[in-house]
Amino acid sequence: MKVSITSIELKSPFHFFKLSILALHIAKQLKSSNHLAFKKTGLWTKHYTMTLWKSEDDMKAFAYSGAHMDAMKKSNSIAKEIRSVTIDSSDLPNWKEAKMLLQNKGKSYRK
Repeated sequence: MKVSITSIELKSPFHFFKLSILALHIAKQLKSSNHLAFKKTGLWTKHYTMTLWKSEDDMKAFAYSGAHMDAMKKSNSIAKEIRSVTIDSSDLPNWKEAKMLLQNKGKSYRK
């Protein structure tokens, strides 16, 4: 199984509203996907998500389609940095561990 952990740091607090709209569409897409578990946290300009998938193929099928793909295309306009890491695990880690993984092993996409 695969766990995808992502953080997004917004360029400004004002971009929170655009992120929220994009996130609503992504949540709708997620409901019809093959994910096994999902958690999110964050406040104002820093947000985190974790998603558990049966396989890397399921994870990629979700990430590179629909609302999620649309949001990735629009991320340049709102994000200062996006970090992402994928790990093998049968459970979602706790937030402390997830944030450490992002910091130490995550790939940074600076906008």
